[in-house]
Amino acid sequence: MTQTRRSFLTSVAAAGTITVLPFKGRAAGHASNMFESDAGTFTVHPVSHASVVIETPAGVMYIDPVGEVSQYSDLPAADMILITHEHGDHYNADTLDALKGEDTVMLTNPAVFDMLPEGMKTNTTSLANGESTEVAGVEISAIPAYNTTEGRTDFHPEGRDNGYVLDFDGFRIYVSGDTEDIPEMRALEDIDLAFVCMNLPFTMSADAAASAVSEFAPTYVYPYHYRGRDNGTQDPAEFAEMVEGDVEVKMGEWYS
Repeated sequence: MTQTRRSFLTSVAAAGTITVLPFKGRAAGHASNMFESDAGTFTVHPVSHASVVIETPAGVMYIDPVGEVSQYSDLPAADMILITHEHGDHYNADTLDALKGEDTVMLTNPAVFDMLPEGMKTNTTSLANGESTEVAGVEISAIPAYNTTEGRTDFHPEGRDNGYVLDFDGFRIYVSGDTEDIPEMRALEDIDLAFVCMNLPFTMSADAAASAVSEFAPTYVYPYHYRGRDNGTQDPAEFAEMVEGDVEVKMGEWYS
């Protein structure tokens, strides 16, 4: 697969010990956390529901940015944008048009790539399940994200949508996108920082998410995307109580 490269991304040192610090500043009205590692500093800015911005040693990454552009006005501009799938709480062409700069690299699943306006395909790469690319030293892998429960498979059919693993020369971030508790998630290894969804009927319950997280055992995990419909909202505090092992659960202000 053709590699996408950007000069803004810099090489980072091998990852090792991680220290998490509260970030005293506020961005777009939301508190943030800084994760200090041998690879450098990673600052997580929860925005809303499934949207998150991460400042990394390799540049600023926007993940599934949707909603009012004003939510991002106090955040640094995007160097890279990742889109997991086409649903309106993950992909909005108007929001992207306002946030994607001339030199911003974007990665999407093939379904979103096909529906992008032609002008937005510049510096954009389509990445299917199981494919990887390297953006100037950062390895990015598309991980499957899908439903398995009867009656829900139309929400996120197998093979269409992406989760992502981002490898900063050893510091590894997992973004689940919309998925249930799938074998591909449980098989993940050496994840330092994870963002895991939970809401019904679209993804999974808090106990299913906690079970999967306990198995692949990231160092830190943010529960996100946890509001649902018809009593499908999941409680992140209950999720935190159910997670086993040495995983530390971090809470983001996703809803205000």
